[in-house]
Amino acid sequence: MFKEFKKFILRGNVVDLAVGVVIGAAFTSVVNSLVNGIINPLVGLIYGNHKLSEAKLTIHHTDFLYGSVLNSLITFLIVAAVLFFLVVQPVNKLTEISRGSKDTEAETTRKCPYCLTVIPKAASRCAFCTSSLKEAKKT
Repeated sequence: MFKEFKKFILRGNVVDLAVGVVIGAAFTSVVNSLVNGIINPLVGLIYGNHKLSEAKLTIHHTDFLYGSVLNSLITFLIVAAVLFFLVVQPVNKLTEISRGSKDTEAETTRKCPYCLTVIPKAASRCAFCTSSLKEAKKT
């Protein structure tokens, strides 16, 4: 049981996820500092020396803290944008490049024209529907 647990923990996805969570938490604190230290004062200049996080709407002695929600939304959008442009797009590009190099190699399989299952390119008979294939392609 311990060996299975060790195998699970050391799988690439689990390690990548753990690293991502730690980096994400650290990065979120940086973005929170950016929003609180730079963006909030800029909004305060525009709207008259108020902190965005303290903005509220009072109706019948009930405070609706929309500034806190806007603060969190700005933080989320910054984190999402940075992760998209600095992590997701480069990984997608690398994946596309690696798949592109595989596409340049000669194909080793084809589809059976009768049952459309994938069979070896050199097969003269389909292993699934047993249809005789007219021309076996050489590899």
